[in-house]
Amino acid sequence: MASLNITTAFSTSFHFLHSLRQCRNLQTALSPIVSSSYLPTSYITQKQIEIPTSPEKQSPPVQEGLGAFQKLPMVMPSIDLYASALRKSKRVQPTKGIANIAKRERNRGAKQLDAFMKELALPLKGYMESFPRKKLLHPYERSLIDLTLGDGKYEEVLGKVDVLRKKVQSVGKEHASLCAKALSKKEAEERLSEGVEKLELVFQQQGGAVDDLLTIAKVLRAMPVVDLEMPTLCLVGAPNVGKSSLVRILSTGKPEICNYPFTTRGILMGHIVLNYQRFQVTDTPGLLRRCDEDRNNLEKLTLAVLTHLPTAVLYVHDLTGECGTSPSDQFQIYKEMKERFKDYLWIDAVSKCDLLGGSPVMYAKEDRSSDDAEIIKYRERGPDESIHVSVKTEQGLNELKNKVKEVLSSEMEKIQSGEKTDQSVATC
Repeated sequence: MASLNITTAFSTSFHFLHSLRQCRNLQTALSPIVSSSYLPTSYITQKQIEIPTSPEKQSPPVQEGLGAFQKLPMVMPSIDLYASALRKSKRVQPTKGIANIAKRERNRGAKQLDAFMKELALPLKGYMESFPRKKLLHPYERSLIDLTLGDGKYEEVLGKVDVLRKKVQSVGKEHASLCAKALSKKEAEERLSEGVEKLELVFQQQGGAVDDLLTIAKVLRAMPVVDLEMPTLCLVGAPNVGKSSLVRILSTGKPEICNYPFTTRGILMGHIVLNYQRFQVTDTPGLLRRCDEDRNNLEKLTLAVLTHLPTAVLYVHDLTGECGTSPSDQFQIYKEMKERFKDYLWIDAVSKCDLLGGSPVMYAKEDRSSDDAEIIKYRERGPDESIHVSVKTEQGLNELKNKVKEVLSSEMEKIQSGEKTDQSVATC
């Protein structure tokens, strides 16, 4: 009879779980749950929860290297977290040897509420400790977080998860204590039911933070992995100049190729294998002629890549007029980027050369009154020493590949010689 009453106390959660299951079905249809192991509750022991590390014993925070996103834990959807915690808490039995019915039921109720609270709070605690603090991330990955998720979104969601954890602990402890003080079997059952309902309400109101964290983990884990020790070729240029087509030819990357601005909506990473050595190739969103304050997040993503990653820049120019950005504007963007990142190795490629006619392309809105010899020359042939290529006719592609090979191989030799120098210094 006692077991039946305790089961009845938990039945108040049936409606909430049913609605959550419906939400889960919808969520799964829109964004499939990643197939992997969730962070186990045993990730943090009870001792770690109850006895925090003293400030003297805490080690100073260490800055993360690149690859922190691939180490993120698998976040359990809120419906699974709640259902799992409720299911496990119902299995908890009262301490053996209690003969008095009232004492036995209040012991059972207090232990089940305490277990319910911990099964909810411990995974949340694990997430808080496993997701890196943004200020300790590599600058490149900090930029990716802000530009991909929005400024402050990462910290906001983690903050909400921590608020949920603290609320669950507070409510669980409060109602477990009330249940332990019950004077009768009926009162113990009522306190148990009230505690479950209160924790249910907390998750109804604030559990969405867990699903937000799940989404963030999926987005960040899908970011391309970058190796700072490997030479990187970064393709840059205005939108729709043909960068993605060249990435497909030069590397293993397979970007989407369409004729509209900002086809590349993120960073695509591919690899080149030359003489049994691997090199990285990145395709970036196009840049428009405007000041940094007016750039959208896609353009800022390109600037972040240029700031933190490249060994060499392959700048792609389109003088045919097809890309939507005039040669004059492309020239100004090019001059600005080359001045800003002048310490990098540069390769210039003029794409779609099979479409170039005898006379340079002019846009009707362009003002030619202020043209100088440099811009006139650029409209006709592009920058000095640029390689003219055509994906359609394959003109210039072998020359471009050889130039890329020469630049990246040279940079790899510098990296390797630098490592040998560092090792010899360390030995001394």
